[in-house]
Amino acid sequence: MTVIELFQKLLRFQSITPNDDGAFDFIEEYLGQEWSCIKVDMEGVKNRFYYKKFNENPQHLCFAGHIDVVPTGKNWEIDPFAAEVIDGVITARGAQDMKSGDAAFLYACKHAKNFDGTLSILLTSDEEGEGTYGTIKMLEHLREINFIPNYAVVAEPTCEEIFGDAIKVGRRGSINGYITIKGKQGHAAYPEKCINPVHNFANILPKIAGINLDNGDEYFAPSKLVITDIRGGMEVTNVTPNELKIMFNVRNSTNTTRESVESFINENLKGLEYDFRTTQGSFPFVTNKESKVVKAMENSIKEVLGVTTKHSTHGGTSDARYFGNFGIEAIEFGVINDTIHSVGERTTVKEVEGLTKVFEDLIEKF
Repeated sequence: MTVIELFQKLLRFQSITPNDDGAFDFIEEYLGQEWSCIKVDMEGVKNRFYYKKFNENPQHLCFAGHIDVVPTGKNWEIDPFAAEVIDGVITARGAQDMKSGDAAFLYACKHAKNFDGTLSILLTSDEEGEGTYGTIKMLEHLREINFIPNYAVVAEPTCEEIFGDAIKVGRRGSINGYITIKGKQGHAAYPEKCINPVHNFANILPKIAGINLDNGDEYFAPSKLVITDIRGGMEVTNVTPNELKIMFNVRNSTNTTRESVESFINENLKGLEYDFRTTQGSFPFVTNKESKVVKAMENSIKEVLGVTTKHSTHGGTSDARYFGNFGIEAIEFGVINDTIHSVGERTTVKEVEGLTKVFEDLIEKF
């Protein structure tokens, strides 16, 4: 089976979160008896950790990803699970995010002849969902049995303009804020009898909306406070609102914390009656540019693709954040990211074959 045939096979599993649709059974059979498998399943989520010890060296390199995909949506011109090759392009749900990466590292690991230590593969069926019972649960189990990897490569799509031009060496975190400004509802004709929370908040909005909470650094852009929702009132013109609700999000670097965001908001809301809370679904991480896995990936991309890659932390979040939280030196590298989650998601045969060769070179020379 070629890597493209493997890729097509994976794409044909209708593995919409958290259903693997039989993909994990196929993968276990594909890797064969030389690979051991640890299973952690809970709340309808399946997690798999395949591994092969080549020798007793404690060095442990893990390739990671997810088998689940988002729903297809409507108006596809072709069957989103047919995965046919047309003029060197494969259009299918999950083509970029991220069965291209899955196929590449599965093929590279299966065919690895030698590795100085342990190779492993971590896959989950719940990355596109909440992720509560996904990768993090497998990593918790691996920590309990003292089998945490030293290094991880998450094969999410990372490239921007040309294949090979970017690897992710970190990710921003995500902090959500929920504010309720209290007021006193009343007749618009008698504003002196009301406490209008909109009026009271109006002069504060420009002090927080779109504000950079830090200056950024060599890895991260500034952490910006982005207002995502404001609502209040009864949708009538003659009644003032009793309260005003504001929601915001901060994609934060390692320079801004949940606590510092809370302090910033509380300082600006002094004098108002309000409720305020935050949640944090993911935490920022960055892998040092001198890390062995960073240098090795740079070298393999240059050797195989002839491209000098750049370091990036741009974009949303991924399961790589969990590896960082467990002290694992993690990076991400995959195909071009320009159609993920969209109708007509696609990638090219050339990119998938190239990604496989990069992973093969990385394993051989790590």
